[in-house]
Order: sequence, then structure tokens, then C-alpha cells
Amino acid sequence: GWRVGYGAGPAELVKAMAAIQGQTSSHTTSISQYAALEALRGDQSYLPDFVRTFEARRDLICDRLSRAPGLACGIPDGAFYVFVSCRDLLGAETPDGRTIQSDADFALYLLEQFGVAVVPGSSFMAEGYVRLSFAESTEVLKRACDRIQAACAALVREIA
Repeated sequence: GWRVGYGAGPAELVKAMAAIQGQTSSHTTSISQYAALEALRGDQSYLPDFVRTFEARRDLICDRLSRAPGLACGIPDGAFYVFVSCRDLLGAETPDGRTIQSDADFALYLLEQFGVAVVPGSSFMAEGYVRLSFAESTEVLKRACDRIQAACAALVREIA
């Protein structure tokens, strides 16, 4: 607060403050470390059901999106998200005449026109892909897949 409220301050003090801040906020806090330790030591009986639930969600997303025109979806081994290739849709036109030139354009199209939020793969050095989380209810995932399939079908009609 002192540095922000009263200007930059003396160089040595600013350097020391930056070092302290970097060591106190850029790592896993001790509270989080103890919570993780207790989670690992605690009751693990819920895990098989938890894993089955997430596998079912993953399979649902991968199956439904692989059937969407222009998308390809591999099956991840151990994540709660999937990377879906949208490369075959690059160059397509949206119904309102915009050209999908990148994964970011496709993500924006899905958000603005179909109300589905995905993350452009280019944010993860995976251009031509979008990332979707399946850490959501099955009903929400089904609705999202329906919307994404409709979005892709609209693009395919425009370029067909």
C-alpha cells in the first residue's frame, strides 16, 4: 500500500518489496498445501464414482463434438477438459457474414451467437483448437453440445 499510495519509493525498498511479494503470492500457499495433504490422507472411497462420472462426461463431450461438422475431438486421459480441433472451420463464414479466421474467432462466434463459452487453444499454444471443460452437469454439457453442433452446421451451410 505504501508504494502504491506514495509513489515508486526508494529503489532498494522497491526491489525488496518486489522480492517479498514474488515469494508470497506466486506459489501454492501453506494453507493450500495442508488442505491438499489432508485430502490425500483422507477418505478416498468417493473416487471411483467421481472418476466414472467424469469419464461419462468426457465421453459424452468427445462423442457429441466429434459428430459436429468440422470438429475433431481426441479423448484426454486425465483432465477435466478437452481440446477440440476447429481447423476445418477456419475460413468459413458465419450466418452474419463474418469469416472465422482463427480459434479465437470461432470461440467468439460460439459465445456471441450461441451462448457457449470456450477458450481459444491459442491461449495454450494450440492454435486451431478450442478448450472445453466438462466439469459441469451432464444436462448443461448436452445443451452446450447441441449449441456447438448447431453453430458448426450453420458455418458448414455457409461454406458448402
